[in-house]
Amino acid sequence: MASQDTTRSGASGAPTAPDAPDAPDAGVDAGVASLAPPAPPAAQPGLRPGDVAPGGGLLLRANAWLNRVPLRARLVAIIAVLLATGVVTASAATQAIVSRYLVHQIDEQLERIVGNQAALRNTLSSTGTGPTNYFVLVRTADGRSLPIAWAPTVALSGQPRIPSMSLDEVADQGDQPFTVSAKGGTNPTKWRVRAVVAPVRVDDAPPVLSAVFVAVPLSTVHEASAILARTLLGAGVSIVLLGAAAAWVLVHRSLRPLRQIETTAAAIAAGDLTQRVPAAPPTTEVGSLGASLNAMLTQIEHAFAVREESERRMHRFVSDASHELRTPLATIRGYGELYRMGALDSGDKVDDTMGRIEDAARRMGTLVNDLLELARMDEGRPLRAERVDLVAMAHDAAQDLRALDPSRTVGVVGLGAAAAPGTPAAPPPSLVVTGDADRLRQVLTNLVGNVARHTPSGTPAEVALGVVLDDAGPAHPSAVVEVRDHGPGVTPEQAERVFERFYRADSSRNRESGGSGLGLAIVAAIVGAHGGHVQTRTPPDGGLAVRVWLPLAPTTDGAGASA
Repeated sequence: MASQDTTRSGASGAPTAPDAPDAPDAGVDAGVASLAPPAPPAAQPGLRPGDVAPGGGLLLRANAWLNRVPLRARLVAIIAVLLATGVVTASAATQAIVSRYLVHQIDEQLERIVGNQAALRNTLSSTGTGPTNYFVLVRTADGRSLPIAWAPTVALSGQPRIPSMSLDEVADQGDQPFTVSAKGGTNPTKWRVRAVVAPVRVDDAPPVLSAVFVAVPLSTVHEASAILARTLLGAGVSIVLLGAAAAWVLVHRSLRPLRQIETTAAAIAAGDLTQRVPAAPPTTEVGSLGASLNAMLTQIEHAFAVREESERRMHRFVSDASHELRTPLATIRGYGELYRMGALDSGDKVDDTMGRIEDAARRMGTLVNDLLELARMDEGRPLRAERVDLVAMAHDAAQDLRALDPSRTVGVVGLGAAAAPGTPAAPPPSLVVTGDADRLRQVLTNLVGNVARHTPSGTPAEVALGVVLDDAGPAHPSAVVEVRDHGPGVTPEQAERVFERFYRADSSRNRESGGSGLGLAIVAAIVGAHGGHVQTRTPPDGGLAVRVWLPLAPTTDGAGASA
């Protein structure tokens, strides 16, 4: 409103806007041009399709430069920019509010001056009045202008450029002040003007209805705004600098856990897998990251340990297999060389030699078959799924053990408590599982063969069967077969290793009677392939018991539970 009033002037007294015929068209043309799509870049000679023109990679270079800046510096820069933006915004808002408040005070001062109608009706001198801090201009209906106050305000701030307004225009303006520029003066400044229509007596003439313009300079507003701007600038710069320094310290401390993670990662890269990230509150991002990294490092360390253990066992397995195969091969080759050299000069020696060669070949064939069996188990080949009665297999295994050593007492008993003292518990009538009958029969054959091989002749043995509820509860019963003997047994250290491949509790490693050391390893592999597990225990009266756990078939008939 004020800016419109300050530009109005015309010969007839009606304010008009200054002529600027070319400015609107230029602005419209500029706006239309800004909305038009950019023209495609002109093709440059020597560039192939897809090449980046010179200068086209500026954004990429800037991005690459930012990526090289440390994270701490980027965070501090972002915080400083945010602080500066906030300070500038707050300063601008404060400056605007204070300026508006001061201008409002000037408007109230103008209202008080203009409201003094009695003073305006007094006779005014055409030669002016004494010093005042405001400027009064009376413009009569016939166009005469009479300035009333000149010094010292006008001499300092210049004379306000009062627009030419008719009485009707002043009346239409109402009580709205407006701002005008100044001319002359030692320090010209803008003026705040308010116009009213009132009867005024000039000199001795009768009162004439005139337009009275009262103006107050805005020098105090400008001075206060300048002081406030300098104060806000100093305070803002101090706030930004102090904030950036505080941000640098806080970011440095906040990134300390990341540096610890970096140090830990460097130690791990050097080969120390036991290093862990220092613990931090899990509610923080660094704490969550550290916990995840520690969990990952634990898994990696475990995986490396498992791999190293697997490689160690594989190396030992290959070494043991080579050693086991070399012995019968050396035997066969040695007897062959004796025969070729003519050392076997009689038929009895030839027959004995052929028998030894046959025994060595048979042991080698058994070893190769055991190795192939373990390889098939390791490959995870699918097994036949059929209903197998373990009770019938247990009776067959007991009969085989009796055939190997008729002096033994071999019984098939139950796992439950005995019905009477000195009387073993009766086995269940049947104990059905789902699996491969040939493989499960091999399990029992290896177990009773282990008893026959490692216990003295005549040592009693039992095959116990029953149903045991595992840790999963009544809905997951397991069929249990336990082959136990009352021989010398093994030590706890030996019991932990009896299922290892090529392990023999007998340190003499007698291959003629000690076997290949793969029997119990095959038992563990077959039972594991059927979803079960195997363990050893020492019975109260001595000896060794090998217990096999297998998942019970979904429907059983007559299988009893054992405590």
